[in-house]
Amino acid sequence: MKKKILIIGFGSIGRRHAKILSKFSDISEIFILTNQKCNEYFKLNKLTQIDKINPDYILICSRTSQHLKHLKYVEKKFKNKLILVEKPLFENTKNFKIKNNKVFVGYNLRFHPVIQYIKKYIVNKKIISINANCYSYLPLWRKNIVYHLSNSAKKSYGGGALLELSHEIDYIQWIYKKIKKLHNVRIKKISNLKIDTDDTATIIGEIGQANFMIDLSFCSLNTERLIFIHGNNFTLKGDLINNTVQINKNNKKRLLSFNINKDYTYKAQHKHLLEKKYLNLCTFKEGDNLMKLLDKIRNLNE
Repeated sequence: MKKKILIIGFGSIGRRHAKILSKFSDISEIFILTNQKCNEYFKLNKLTQIDKINPDYILICSRTSQHLKHLKYVEKKFKNKLILVEKPLFENTKNFKIKNNKVFVGYNLRFHPVIQYIKKYIVNKKIISINANCYSYLPLWRKNIVYHLSNSAKKSYGGGALLELSHEIDYIQWIYKKIKKLHNVRIKKISNLKIDTDDTATIIGEIGQANFMIDLSFCSLNTERLIFIHGNNFTLKGDLINNTVQINKNNKKRLLSFNINKDYTYKAQHKHLLEKKYLNLCTFKEGDNLMKLLDKIRNLNE
């Protein structure tokens, strides 16, 4: 049976989801709740209008600071619906429980073949340290959007490097173990970007029996997204931009390449949700626990 889709919010990520889902053969209609122009899909102007369309799959792609409001409304009005909230779940920890629907959080990098390969490779291996970084330049993130007016640039909207780039924190816990201890944190705005949020975040601590460091920045002109895992007798380097894994072991190098496009992880995430294959998805509980960890990280920085 074909499904109705509702997307709340039509910024860059809402548009991306709509474009991807419009190519799914089992989607009948896509409704967009937005104040912006929307000629390609069925447009809704008020939140109350969603009551009448009875969607099968709901995506909350509004500003992070509006996620709770929209999730509360959907949770109250519907039952047994699939809901995907874009990451991060909220701008900080909220006292909110899900009872009526299945809710997931959009940490789509779990579906990146590099991350999936690493998760399988390190099983039963002793890990010494994990280093993950994500470097980019905010003014280049989105075309046709003035960067300092974007959600990412404003603290009141739930922006900032720590929240926007929290994929790294999610995926290292997903592929290995929960973060055990936090030792050192530095979250700060240090660039001359016209933003009122942090533009860098460095987090150092322990995960399982290993040390870890996560380094995040959206004020770097060197675009890079890497994960290094050092274990007993091996070092692994995962490159999430060039889609490669390099393994150094026994004085030999092995290089694996994955042929994917930029929408692959989003498409895989939707496919698994619509087929009710939830194993690799970030659950509401996991997203909520990540928010609690992010609050601890910020408190340690103060």
